[in-house]
Amino acid sequence: MKRSLTDYPLAGKRVLVRVDFNVPLEGGRVVDDTRIRAALPTIAYLLDQGCSVVLAAHLGRPKGQIVDDLRMAPVAVRLAELLGRPVKTAADCVGPAVEKAAAALAPGDVLLLENLRFHAEETANDGVFAKRLAGLAEVYVNDAFGSAHRAHASTEGVTHYLPSVAGLLMIRELEILGRLLRDPARPFVVVLGGLKVSDKIGVIEKMLGTADAILVGGAMANAFLAAKGYGIGLSKGDGDQVAVAAEVLAAAGKTRCELVLPRDVVVAREALAGAPASVVPAEAIAADEMALDIGPETAAEFVRHVRTAGTIYWNGPLGLFELDHFSAGTKTVGEAIAASASVTVAGGGDTVAAARRFGLEARMTHVSTGGGASMEFLEGRALPGVEALMDRGSTAAAGRRPLIAGNWKMYKTRPQTSEFFAGFAPAVAGVHDRDILICPPAIDLETALAATAGAAIVIGAQTMHFAAEGAFTGEIAPQMLRELGVPYVILGHSERRQYYAENDADLARKVRAALDTGLRPVLCCGETLEDREAGRTADKVGGQLDAGLGEVGVAELALVAIAYEPIWAIGTGVTATPEMAQETVSFVRRRVRERFGDAADGVRILYGGSVKAGNIDVLMSQPDIDGVLVGGASLDAQEFARIVRFVETPA
Repeated sequence: MKRSLTDYPLAGKRVLVRVDFNVPLEGGRVVDDTRIRAALPTIAYLLDQGCSVVLAAHLGRPKGQIVDDLRMAPVAVRLAELLGRPVKTAADCVGPAVEKAAAALAPGDVLLLENLRFHAEETANDGVFAKRLAGLAEVYVNDAFGSAHRAHASTEGVTHYLPSVAGLLMIRELEILGRLLRDPARPFVVVLGGLKVSDKIGVIEKMLGTADAILVGGAMANAFLAAKGYGIGLSKGDGDQVAVAAEVLAAAGKTRCELVLPRDVVVAREALAGAPASVVPAEAIAADEMALDIGPETAAEFVRHVRTAGTIYWNGPLGLFELDHFSAGTKTVGEAIAASASVTVAGGGDTVAAARRFGLEARMTHVSTGGGASMEFLEGRALPGVEALMDRGSTAAAGRRPLIAGNWKMYKTRPQTSEFFAGFAPAVAGVHDRDILICPPAIDLETALAATAGAAIVIGAQTMHFAAEGAFTGEIAPQMLRELGVPYVILGHSERRQYYAENDADLARKVRAALDTGLRPVLCCGETLEDREAGRTADKVGGQLDAGLGEVGVAELALVAIAYEPIWAIGTGVTATPEMAQETVSFVRRRVRERFGDAADGVRILYGGSVKAGNIDVLMSQPDIDGVLVGGASLDAQEFARIVRFVETPA
């Protein structure tokens, strides 16, 4: 496992980040910002750490020449809009002027370099060029998974001169795609489409030994039909592709993997919008026709496989989806994949375009930005940009930084919020060895942020929805919080589970959405008095943890805090002793360790049961309690200040 930016000391450093901003432009504007959005969590994390950020990327294929239409300026404009802060630009990516601009950056500043590929030295992995890039920063972060299969100066060469770690997108790609190869939930179904069998032969060969079924559509299916002796008329997929397909058919016969080919296809004489089309059996394509989509019988069979799958990997459209006449197969199967409760991963530019056209993208577990890098990774090949990063040893923490959090629930107006911080901020001034978090009602967030500007107090939200947008009355989207400047969000609080029927499945989606947006979730868990008396604590709390952390990768775990709430000791008259609290918090850490190994030792676990100034010292003396989630006592500025200070750490 490669070292991530979350387990490397970055606070206040100048960081060079390789990002994948190779986005389409039209009329000097970005027309698809997917790849820019994918980099936001890493950029946001670095900004939260007080870093200055130098971004390096390529755009198009200028082949070592300056091409005005491929300048990064339009990307900087869109990035600034998404970040909600200015993005500085440079006229080049190396040289004295760029070095001066990088050196002048203050914490929180973002500088986007000019197109790396204006220099031929970039793709040649020139050592001098790589060293000049490295000279712009103190640490290197690679978040450009889409370029990780290239040994270029900005992906491999620079790692020889700087401490080098993976960004959040890079780690997520490696973990999700790696899971497909290591231990996919079964049945593991692979859906392949696109143009050429030869383009995906490496993946097909690998998946024949890994997947339970491979469903083949698109133009590449024609080569398989021809290899079986069927006429394919004017269809694409003839020539050398047929020999490659024949080899795959022979290899598939020696494995347990089921290779599923089309039974029927949609044919036409021309690949044009409005061209007369019909459905014919796969073996009955006329000499003057071409297959342009899978037929309804094939689509139904593919859907049956998808519905029973535990894991689905989709790469390539199943027809000429850009034309409505020939889009039904891709849309039908894509909708079934998106509706599946299994792990769903989509990869490849055309696949992403199809998923976006049919509104499926947000419903996938993961949409890879990798393209060729994804294919090579799934073939089992080493990626130079990944191999060059530092390996990670144990992430066990020598000492976890305390987190003292206050949850105001539905208390305090905006004037009362201002009044609270007027008294609280001076009372905790000078406290720098622990994190202070306050989560007011949503209506008070802007007031709280303004009142704490410049103070060592962090403002968080009490909940959020998992969707980016939609008809969810009264809800708050993750990006809305991010744009406000809110870095933390409480998820799964016992009151929301009780009164709003929040369930584990939705909370898992919320945790994932928070991390994807650059927010740090505080995941709550706890059991009732009935659960405790019946001996169900381990099952209840363990089940909540397993579900809530189900889509969290090892490298992301440090971004998540866990709050144990003994619901049985809140308002019941039953007292939870510090020893009882430690017992269950210790169980929480053991449960997390079962899934994440030593990374569990770096997770902050809070206690959230009737915390007061009178019991904070003894609670914080417990070995596994790293902080507290305070309710009513956080509403009083002086009382909460005493809780925050608990035992003062000697200077």
